[in-house]
Amino acid sequence: MNSDEKEDCECAPPQAETSPVGGYDRKRAAAKHLIERYYHQLTEGCGNDSCSNAWCASSQGFHRLDNNAAAVKALELYKINAKLCDPHPSKKGTTMNHKDMHSVRDDFKDVNYLTEEKVYEILDICGEKKDYSPLIRVIGRVFSSAEGLVQSFRRSKPHTKEELKSLQGKDEDKDEDEKEAATSSASAMEEDSPGSSSRLDGASSGDNDVGKLGPDEVSVDIDAVRRVYRRLLSNENIEAAFLNALVYLSPNVECDLTYHNVYSRDPNYLNLFVVVMENSNLHSPEYLEIALPQFCKAMSKLPLSALAKLARLWSHYSAEQIRRMMETFQQLITYKVISNEFNSRNLVNDDDAVVAATKCLKIVYYANVLGGDVDKEHNEEEDEEPIPESSELTLQELLGEERRNKKGPRVDPLETELTVRTSDCRRPLIPFEEFVNEPLNEVLEMDKDYTFFKVETENKFSFMTCPFILNAVTKNLGLYYDNRIRMYSERRITVLYSLVQGQQLNPYLRLKVRRDHIIDDALVRLEMIAMENPADLKKQLYVEFEGEQGVDEGGVSKEFFQLVVEEIFNPDIGMFAYDEHTKMFWFNPSSFENEGQFTLIGIVLGLAIYNNCILDIHFPMVVYRKLMGKKGTFRDLADSNPVLYQSLKELLEYEGSVEEDMMITFQISQTDLFGNPLMYDLRENGDTIPVTNENRKEFVAQYADYMLNKSVEKQFKAFRRGFHMVTNESPLKYLFRPEEIELLICGSRNLDFQALEETTEYDGGYSRDSRIIKEFWETLHSFAEEQKRLFLQFTTGTDRAPVGGLGKLKMIIAKNGPDTDRLPTSHTCFNVLLLPEYNTKEKLRERLLKAILYAKGFGML
Repeated sequence: MNSDEKEDCECAPPQAETSPVGGYDRKRAAAKHLIERYYHQLTEGCGNDSCSNAWCASSQGFHRLDNNAAAVKALELYKINAKLCDPHPSKKGTTMNHKDMHSVRDDFKDVNYLTEEKVYEILDICGEKKDYSPLIRVIGRVFSSAEGLVQSFRRSKPHTKEELKSLQGKDEDKDEDEKEAATSSASAMEEDSPGSSSRLDGASSGDNDVGKLGPDEVSVDIDAVRRVYRRLLSNENIEAAFLNALVYLSPNVECDLTYHNVYSRDPNYLNLFVVVMENSNLHSPEYLEIALPQFCKAMSKLPLSALAKLARLWSHYSAEQIRRMMETFQQLITYKVISNEFNSRNLVNDDDAVVAATKCLKIVYYANVLGGDVDKEHNEEEDEEPIPESSELTLQELLGEERRNKKGPRVDPLETELTVRTSDCRRPLIPFEEFVNEPLNEVLEMDKDYTFFKVETENKFSFMTCPFILNAVTKNLGLYYDNRIRMYSERRITVLYSLVQGQQLNPYLRLKVRRDHIIDDALVRLEMIAMENPADLKKQLYVEFEGEQGVDEGGVSKEFFQLVVEEIFNPDIGMFAYDEHTKMFWFNPSSFENEGQFTLIGIVLGLAIYNNCILDIHFPMVVYRKLMGKKGTFRDLADSNPVLYQSLKELLEYEGSVEEDMMITFQISQTDLFGNPLMYDLRENGDTIPVTNENRKEFVAQYADYMLNKSVEKQFKAFRRGFHMVTNESPLKYLFRPEEIELLICGSRNLDFQALEETTEYDGGYSRDSRIIKEFWETLHSFAEEQKRLFLQFTTGTDRAPVGGLGKLKMIIAKNGPDTDRLPTSHTCFNVLLLPEYNTKEKLRERLLKAILYAKGFGML
């Protein structure tokens, strides 16, 4: 950036007075020189043991300052024009004369950018003199200057030893001896850097013409930067120079990016961030207070195209390098969270350092995705027919209530720029779970964060825009708020609509069903709603069992979903096929049910999520991947059909002649519901095309595609359409990965009753120390696994743990009178167990077992 552009920027170095543009460079250089002199006076002193200057490290009684404090104090001394000492030869037995000292200290004043060769040259000279202050000053000057750092360690400098090393002696103009020397030197450098990664080839090699760099390349020699850091960071004094330079550099960079659009004029400005991020000490405590937060703020100001280029570049890094950068930002976030008291009044969303570090972590996250095993193909086709709009839309527009996100949930801009989705990544470089920051999740006020997410204001940051940092529990809470607010909105619109139309409309999605005809009653009613007004599906569900007095506060809905799922997945109905080996269900390609039935199943699944109910369903993971827009592939057969997967895997690995030994063709056979064989050609005239060693990969891919996609295409499209009728405006797809969707729908089968005991509350006279409460927990812990699940079903309406485990389930045990022969009862809507105070532990066990074994139906207490 030009100095005249920086003249009015508040984060530029302080100036004594405004000067013409022509003299600004000189004044700035003079100011910088004076500040450096003050800094060295505070840290090294003038060398005069009898110095009387209170702000000189050589004076008696001077209190030593750390590097950060010295940098700040130097700026203050410059502003007040404080006294500067003249350099004085040391009296500690040194034989260096004034001329020698001057030559060592000032020989490198003309060095405004660095190359690997120049660093080693200065390092050797300083090593001979045993005085590293010239190198420290050069590092301070270059690494505190955006212009200097952008020009440093460039791959485009011709005819230098640095280029010869990187090109390994390929310059044909050089004679053979020089080429051998260069190659030898480069090899020595590589041996000195075992941490260099072969994954970096795409980022550190290529045409030296910067204008021809690819989208994931930069003009900086990253391997050279790493070698330099490894040599220099072992020296504590030199390490402090990097720290102090970063403190000075970051505000100026932030200013450049915020006010001067510097990246659009010079894409090489990105080199600065690449070089700084190679510092392996960024996560150390010294950086966490000032330097790293300021640098993160500067990086977060990069335009979208620059963020994408960084992500593409870093995607070539090794898993260890990605983890180092991830831990750097995570450590800053954790440090800021635990060193502050965040609450509803002091929101973590307002902490600039945490917000900036999270935005920087997003770059590393997408680099982790891009660098992993990515499949951008095999995407499910979008529904041909759009989901019908609500008939209330016109009224909503009149009332100023036009729906947000009518085109579906939002998409992260960086995701769009990179043309990649998280669901495209089969296996990232490092596990997604490592990006979750638990301390942040603990202090995040999710109701406030959700508000910022929906408002989409630039003044308030929402961590829901970076869902990778949130755990499943926190994201589930955000989804809960979204669903509830949508329910209230639908209820309010219905009331307003009834006032305008003069008709009495139901503000709830009311289902009245007979327990013995639950499928017929429920699905017919849902089919009518889906056809007439799909928006009603987004109202709060209210279920009533005919002939029963239960009031649905959540518990009746839970049982409704349980009964519907049991009926739907009954193998006798034939909609889904059950695999005895995997204990999972799959769409029956030979089902006699029409598409509408599968649409209704999708609606039920969406309603369960929408109404925060857990379902006891057993789908392979590929179903959830398909719901997120990805087709099934050969890999997905591993859990959906492991026997077929193993057979096809052996086919791919077979070392003999596939055609002669196996004699299989591109025609496969399936069996229908009655056991009759059905033939299907994977290719036209497949029965005449043998599978060979050359085409077996194609055979396996087409076989998997048929089993997971084509054979159930009609059934799954109808199922997905029903699911999207309920969730199309939800942030579900934005927030959750496929494995988290499964956890959201099915809950966890890992039941930790110890965690449940620790979080259970008591009412009606019971406490944790009550005799019967102690006996109750002893009894429950002694139950078999199946009995524990029945107890959970009896008390909460489901035998699964919610997202986050049983510790997140707020169960209440309330006293229900003195000793009696009555059985325990429960309010499944509120997870309340009503427990009489039985006299003996044996009676408690007998009554409790009878209650959980024979519980069915609802009544009024």
